Amino acid sequence: MSHESADFADFYASARDDCLRAVFASIADRQEAEELVAEAFARAWARWAAVSRHPAPRAWVVRTALNARVSWWRRRHREAVVPDIAPDGVSDGGLGNVVDTDLMAMVLRLPDRQRQVVALRLFLDLDTAQAADVLGIAAGTVTAHLARAIATLRQEFFEGTGLEEKI
Repeated sequence: MSHESADFADFYASARDDCLRAVFASIADRQEAEELVAEAFARAWARWAAVSRHPAPRAWVVRTALNARVSWWRRRHREAVVPDIAPDGVSDGGLGNVVDTDLMAMVLRLPDRQRQVVALRLFLDLDTAQAADVLGIAAGTVTAHLARAIATLRQEFFEGTGLEEKI
């Protein structure tokens, strides 16, 4: 195996689950997320010389996956309709072993942009500037969406537990 192949194999092994969680949290469909992430990794392999030098290769994979989804919808001249997710019976998309199902259910109920920001900032641990670059929005917008998402998650969590928030 060449050095380039081994380098990509290591990257794939270490980044696949994180990228899948981020895309799944952004689009709320496990099967589609798996397909998009597989496509994004195939594109990363084809451009590995450039992607390996990218400041955030994981974010590159996630952004490529999300862009592929947008391109698919544009080609079909349809709007993506995200079904409402009922609080009861929410599936974690098979990620139960890596993400708390109640937490993922709360994240999936967030508006699209807030879900994307949570996925990039909290699941991939990107800083504000990197998340802004990936999403093509201002850093202040990332901060605002994250603050709103955390406030919503915090409120929903404490309502669900019957405890009063101490913070």
